[in-house]
Amino acid sequence: MRKSLLNNKSIIITGGTGSFGQAFTGALLNKYNPKKIIIFSRDEFKQYEMQLKFHKYKKKLRFFLGDIRDANRLGLAFEGVDIAIHAAALKQVPASEYNPFEFIKTNVLGTQNIIDAAHKNKVLKVLTLSTDKASSPINLYGATKLTADKITISANNFSPKTKYSVVRYGNVFGSRGSIVPKILNQLKDQFITVTDKRMTRFSITLDQGVSFVFNCLKKMQGGEIFVPKIPSYRVVDVIKALAPNKKIKIIGIRPGEKLHEELISQHESINSVEFKNYLIIMPAGKTKTTGKKIKPYLSYNSLENRYLTQNEIKECLNSLENRNI
Repeated sequence: MRKSLLNNKSIIITGGTGSFGQAFTGALLNKYNPKKIIIFSRDEFKQYEMQLKFHKYKKKLRFFLGDIRDANRLGLAFEGVDIAIHAAALKQVPASEYNPFEFIKTNVLGTQNIIDAAHKNKVLKVLTLSTDKASSPINLYGATKLTADKITISANNFSPKTKYSVVRYGNVFGSRGSIVPKILNQLKDQFITVTDKRMTRFSITLDQGVSFVFNCLKKMQGGEIFVPKIPSYRVVDVIKALAPNKKIKIIGIRPGEKLHEELISQHESINSVEFKNYLIIMPAGKTKTTGKKIKPYLSYNSLENRYLTQNEIKECLNSLENRNI
């Protein structure tokens, strides 16, 4: 068992029954020796399934039913917590355009509740998971996640005993709501629907996302937005890899959808520094860093980026089959 700041610590994962939460929990139990892991989520059936999945670790796991909108419930869940991973969010872009107030309640006010609970319980570190849609947002989901990023970072100003940082990355390859399960569901149909053939997206695997979060927990000093260097893919290339003989039907861009995503905007690049495998958007006014300043007004986007080859896409698809996704 490796020596780590995670050993003998109590860790809470909000949205812990999701794909990330379960993968992070598995890696945490296999690689480290946490004192306790609290899985906080709304779905009782997913919690039941997760209890069965991690049955041999039942002495270390605690399952809290609750909603991050409920500040009192969060306050109880955060008692004795050392580290918080905030992964709970509403995420579907079309749903956010139709149900804006619900997204604000969960993604913004829920994040505020996380910050308050961490402050009151003197949590050591809080790491909020974000999305590429938070950079230069054009949809409500992205706007709520940008707000969540901002209030997470600003919490360092009034809660000096707790360090708050953010991880921002792109689509998890094969995750719910992404292009892969959508294509798989349409294999029996006459054609595959695509909103626009020009569309590109960032790509990261679930294991890469989990590993990056572990690394950020080690490095965070409070106030950073961590951004991994990851490749892009063309949506049509994924279709060619999965269904090379299928016809493609263009249905038009959905409300709030971008042709290309962005991880660091031109304005954010002014405060951004580069390392070998990742970048950091530094908090305003904080300049002490070993990273290399990136070119001002440079946009880190999925269009002007390295693309996955067909072989690399097929390797990603094979890894999903091995996970039974």
